[in-house]
Amino acid sequence: MKRLILRTRAQLRDAAKPVTNVAIGALTTGLLRTTRYFDPEKTARFFGHAAHFIGRRLREDRIGRENLKAAFPEKSPQEIEEILTGVWHNLGRIGAEFAHIDRIWDHDPGNPDKPGRVEFSARSKQLFDQLRDDGKPALFFAAHLGNWELSPIAAAAHGLDATILFRRPNIEAADRAIERIRAVNLGTLVPAGRDAPLKLAQALKNGQHVAMLVDQYLTNGVPVTFFGRKTTANPLLARLRRQIDCPIHGTRIIRLPDGRFRGEVTEEVKPLFDASGQIDIQGTMQAITDIVEGWVREYPDQWLWLHRRWR
Repeated sequence: MKRLILRTRAQLRDAAKPVTNVAIGALTTGLLRTTRYFDPEKTARFFGHAAHFIGRRLREDRIGRENLKAAFPEKSPQEIEEILTGVWHNLGRIGAEFAHIDRIWDHDPGNPDKPGRVEFSARSKQLFDQLRDDGKPALFFAAHLGNWELSPIAAAAHGLDATILFRRPNIEAADRAIERIRAVNLGTLVPAGRDAPLKLAQALKNGQHVAMLVDQYLTNGVPVTFFGRKTTANPLLARLRRQIDCPIHGTRIIRLPDGRFRGEVTEEVKPLFDASGQIDIQGTMQAITDIVEGWVREYPDQWLWLHRRWR
């Protein structure tokens, strides 16, 4: 009898899934369209508070708290809660900003002193201009920090030819709505999948720049240490570097007060080599992971702690 009940429940869940996905897709589309009619900063503040209110009642809130405790054992419970509050607010703001993603990036390279939402250091601008104009391929890595969705906008807005690896949402209707916005001046988008490494390698061979997020936990990835604990990282970036001789740089978009951002490009990250002279995949990914950890330690409330991060 119990087995029959469980089987029936599973069948009902499977039957309801298409309807649920359509509803979620319609809700996503409606929210994105509606949000574009309102002021970006006011909407971002509202979404931030809403995400915090809803998020603290979700399972991800517990996951985030446990991750933070593991990463920062020296911090008090109050400090952990303050960081987690910031995480939810940052995530909510990203949702609102995504609807305005083609409008938020207002930096004018021809008039750098003009007040706007975005600022750069002189060194980051120098590195960016050099990578854009040297006619050579390059690899860029980023993390789920600040507003990571703005990095492709920055590249396209300033003339850097980029091919970006991204992961599609599981819900088709939501995927279409998001893709319509992402298609606005974001360079070439390559969805994660079996043929993605081939497409990215070809882009590098064509002299283009390739960018990807590198801070996801990957079950079959290479072992690295993150915040003193063992985890696994996606080796794709290091494997591409093994195929194509090109520089590696990190990039991040930090959230500043009053709806502003700071874009940064790191110095070249030198890959590690093994005894045979080939790129050391694990060692190179550890070097990249160390940089990401440094970023997160600097702005822990702007990183996405809400998913599995360690084994």
